[in-house]
Amino acid sequence: MSQIHYLMTTLCLLLFSHVSVAHYPLMQCASKGNNIECEAGYSDGSKAVNYVVRMYDYDDNLIAKVETDIRSIATFVKTVDEFYIVFDAGHENPVEVDSVEIK
Repeated sequence: MSQIHYLMTTLCLLLFSHVSVAHYPLMQCASKGNNIECEAGYSDGSKAVNYVVRMYDYDDNLIAKVETDIRSIATFVKTVDEFYIVFDAGHENPVEVDSVEIK
């Protein structure tokens, strides 16, 4: 392999290596009085602004659907004790947080 070919290949790999780095959705929820606040985002640190986050009961009935705000936070009013919250960013695996995990 010539030195020019080697350098061009290395340069291309460096320029496009960020494309192969995958990031996945994350969500962390906390109880704030009568509300549940969930911060959604991605493993690369980017925010998930204006994404839909849903709350379901254990029978899979939709309780609430809200969008994340400019801070990537979705706020739900706690209406039932047993529920789970889903952030589906369209990736392979949506994030689910169960009510027993929320403190």
